Amino acid sequence: MKRMKQALLLLPLGCAISACGTMPPPAVGPTATLPTPDMGQEAYETEADPIYRLRPADMISVLVYREPELSVESVPVGLDGTIVFPVIGQIMVQGTTPGELSSIIADRLRVAGLKRPEVAVNLTDAASHRVTVEGGVDDPGVFEFEPGDRLSSAIALANGPTRIANLKQVAIFRRGEGGMMVAKFDYRAVSQGTMIDPVLEPGDRVVVGTSGLSQFWQDLLRALPAFGLFTNVNW
Repeated sequence: MKRMKQALLLLPLGCAISACGTMPPPAVGPTATLPTPDMGQEAYETEADPIYRLRPADMISVLVYREPELSVESVPVGLDGTIVFPVIGQIMVQGTTPGELSSIIADRLRVAGLKRPEVAVNLTDAASHRVTVEGGVDDPGVFEFEPGDRLSSAIALANGPTRIANLKQVAIFRRGEGGMMVAKFDYRAVSQGTMIDPVLEPGDRVVVGTSGLSQFWQDLLRALPAFGLFTNVNW
């Protein structure tokens, strides 16, 4: 009875993932290199974004030239995406680049009465970039990574896969604006260069080998239509 209930729950899920027959079957050969919006893959990235945008937990420095009392060596971006700056007060910085924030602070200082302020903002620690790695790795845990790092970097941070890890079933869980997304990878193919080594996003969860996941997630990953592409999970 329990297995029957699980099967009934997975029927609509399987329909959602496969778009009830409208999704094209996966092609044999190397994985696709571009995201397909119709498959809910808008957030999939194959290249690192050259422009860094600030996130909560990042650390920045602010230098106001000729105004040492206004300069700050280290200030964290709060969970609400703001910082508190002398004279100005609270500023929303989430989503801005360091260059954009330099202009915002300079404009605010000008309004506050400072003549011709020159401001330089620098990222000192991309602390928002954390990834959880678990499953068949030697040293599971939560790790900081550099912007632009990839799936292979995350597994390396965990000291690599174990001898008995199922490298054909490596999953990345990612929360986007539309909810949870998941993609599976054959890590052997990634290592050989025949499958995309995806760029990590802050908050990603990497699971090497799916045996540690619940039966629900194992069934879901087996139902995914293709390797290497993120799919929205809606139920």
